[in-house]
Amino acid sequence: MKSLTIKKIYIFLLPIILFYGCSEDFLDVESRERIEAEDSDEVFEPDHFIISSYGMLTDWTYAFSYLGVTEIISDNADKGSTPTSTGTDKHFLDGLTHTATTPSIRAVWEHWYKSIGRASYAIEYTEEYGLSDENYKNRLIAEAKFLRALHYFWLVRAFGDVPLQHVDLLNRAPKEEVYDFIEQDLSDAIAALPNKSEYASGDLGRATKGAAQALLAKVYLYKEQWEDALNYANMVMTSGEYSLEPNYEDIWRKYSENGVESIFEVQARGEQIAHGVQQYSQTQAPRGTGGWGWGFNIPSEDLLNAFNAEGDTIRRDATIIFRGETLWDGREVSGSVENAMYNEKAYSSANLGDSDGDKNVRILRLAEVLLIHAEAANELGNASTALSSLNQVRSRVNLPEVTTTDQGQLRQLIWKERRLELAFEHDRWFDLIRTGQAGNVMRTLGKPFEDGKHELFPVPNDQINQTPEMTQNPGW
Repeated sequence: MKSLTIKKIYIFLLPIILFYGCSEDFLDVESRERIEAEDSDEVFEPDHFIISSYGMLTDWTYAFSYLGVTEIISDNADKGSTPTSTGTDKHFLDGLTHTATTPSIRAVWEHWYKSIGRASYAIEYTEEYGLSDENYKNRLIAEAKFLRALHYFWLVRAFGDVPLQHVDLLNRAPKEEVYDFIEQDLSDAIAALPNKSEYASGDLGRATKGAAQALLAKVYLYKEQWEDALNYANMVMTSGEYSLEPNYEDIWRKYSENGVESIFEVQARGEQIAHGVQQYSQTQAPRGTGGWGWGFNIPSEDLLNAFNAEGDTIRRDATIIFRGETLWDGREVSGSVENAMYNEKAYSSANLGDSDGDKNVRILRLAEVLLIHAEAANELGNASTALSSLNQVRSRVNLPEVTTTDQGQLRQLIWKERRLELAFEHDRWFDLIRTGQAGNVMRTLGKPFEDGKHELFPVPNDQINQTPEMTQNPGW
């Protein structure tokens, strides 16, 4: 059963979206929302704006554009669908020939800034509303700060220097300043958010102390602040709030949503089937005769080979739908579908090809925190700690323990483990970039990766036209 909180999202989200409008001014979204909300005759509780901030994660952007800039662009996935179905621009991202006019890049830039504006207004509204319960007020503000930090994190790792919306709409803040702002938001959130077990059942799915700690550990991983990454990962691991799902394949099943391994996930809607993340399952489901979807974002042969080389059949078969197989719920995949493989982590057992579905999308889970802990420990020269965390992840899927204590070898094994464990969870491209592997990996696959250019996405051309003072990323 989905939580009552998530049901509320969809009761109140529509009027708030109507207030919000669809401004072409990507960065200046706070003022428009404030004016329209204040002009309305309806009085909204602060939680309505907090809930609408969560609702931004269910947008169509995450069902299509997000697939392009996180997975299709990487070695994990190919465009899929049919050879003539481009998905507007997915062929450009797949071929690494995208430009500043590529619509998917524009879509994530715009939507992430709108989401930040929504969270910022929710914070301001809650601060000024006059709630008498200070703990409740602080918790709501902390939830919005977590969401704002999450979107700034996605922005900064994709685009590098980006404007801090509340500071300057024209000039891009150095990424170090953006990270400082993210860290402050997450530190504030950690101080005020409850643990997962302290939420009422009706509030399951809201941001927690553990979610903020896990995201901050990931931020420090990207910044290579190894001691901090280790410490915050350890806080999550020792909190008593989380454990690994015994069976890897269960993680993406309905009965494990918000389960023991889940730290933060995007909530689908209520008991009645509705769109969750709009069309997330549909766009990635098998296409063709006997299929029920559009067939984009398919596993690459390179990813399949990586699973097979490791003897990793459990994660392979939980990640990939194979043409002609019978799925765990009894659904038969026709031998006539267009492509040989599809993304099983996006599969919704309840979805029969409709745009509406019930699929929660996992954002943070314990296995990733263990791998952050392992990587940080190895970089700090603590091989035994790194091996302990790494091998917890491997033992679940019946793979032999890693024993090497050589730092360089262990680093490569941890990176490989991240790929196999987290495939199609929207981190692979950014892992390739942050670890410096992207150039060699992509060129080996025949993709025209240019050092000094493709590490960042271009600032969308529409944004540059709107604010000519804003600088473009190198090479674009």
